[in-house]
Amino acid sequence: MKRLDVAVIGAGFIARTHIPAWIALGARIRIFSTDDQAALLAEEFGLTETACLEEALDGASVADICTPTTTHRGIALAAFAAGVDVLCEKPLALTPADALEMAEAAHKAGRRLYPGHVVRFFPAYARLRSTIESGVLGRPAVARFTRTGRYPTWSPWFADTALSGGIVTDQMLHDMDIARWLFGEVVSIHATQRGHLTTHASDHPVATGSATLTHDSGVISQVLGVWGPPATPFRYTFHVAGSNGTLTHDSLAHPSLRVTGAAGAEPGAVPTGDFGEDPFTAQIREFATAFQGGPAPRVNALDGVAAVEIAAAARRSAATGLSVAVHDAAPRTPTEGSPR
Repeated sequence: MKRLDVAVIGAGFIARTHIPAWIALGARIRIFSTDDQAALLAEEFGLTETACLEEALDGASVADICTPTTTHRGIALAAFAAGVDVLCEKPLALTPADALEMAEAAHKAGRRLYPGHVVRFFPAYARLRSTIESGVLGRPAVARFTRTGRYPTWSPWFADTALSGGIVTDQMLHDMDIARWLFGEVVSIHATQRGHLTTHASDHPVATGSATLTHDSGVISQVLGVWGPPATPFRYTFHVAGSNGTLTHDSLAHPSLRVTGAAGAEPGAVPTGDFGEDPFTAQIREFATAFQGGPAPRVNALDGVAAVEIAAAARRSAATGLSVAVHDAAPRTPTEGSPR
């Protein structure tokens, strides 16, 4: 395959997680950021630093957008205009209108747009999807997803909901996307959020959110998110109940899945061990293959738009205290395929 020439835009935490994966794939990498961090990453990883966005995009085959959410739309549109494919860190945008504009611009330009929904590449969630598809759980009925980590105080824009969308959009979007991936389109949502949602009120801000999703398949899923104090360990869990049994996972309790009560399964019959490579590497490997003309990846632009729409509905619900209907704002195009 042709060697990829990647323009990494942004030099924060996400850029640092993406760059090693691109290096492992043999990509040529140039980096641009509006702060002085690009120079540091360029020196650390042996990258080429560029002076402006236009220079970064000139001659690139892929733009990897690792900047704050409100900048995604403008950078993506510039990339499409320059004939460059895009990997954009989630969420694609804060509003469904902006996310849809990005997807439509990619389609019009004949370029690819893939959102960085990396949780789909976590081994436990990939295994969860394959287990559900195998039918061993029977017909899914209810599900619960939780995600806990430290409040992202390393960048002040996370605390400004006008820039990040708060915990609902920046963190809980991951599991709302997973719920849709597993159980189909979301019809309605009821959400709440509490804590430090505008500015850091203390040295140890805390925020929590909860969302209950009703899917058109009839499944009910609940998503819980926590941003805690600095010492808060990263943890994610899920519990899915179907007509034949339940499936659970806790990232801190055990490294594999536990199936209980499933028809035909032995009690405690659990696949153990390493289920695959680092999720960020797996994600970028799959995207790189698609960028080079290979099979479509497991997530596409319309998935990114749908996730933004669900998150926007969740924010409206949290603001009003009412259940909010979720409408599919992204008509499918022939090149995008099914979001599931």
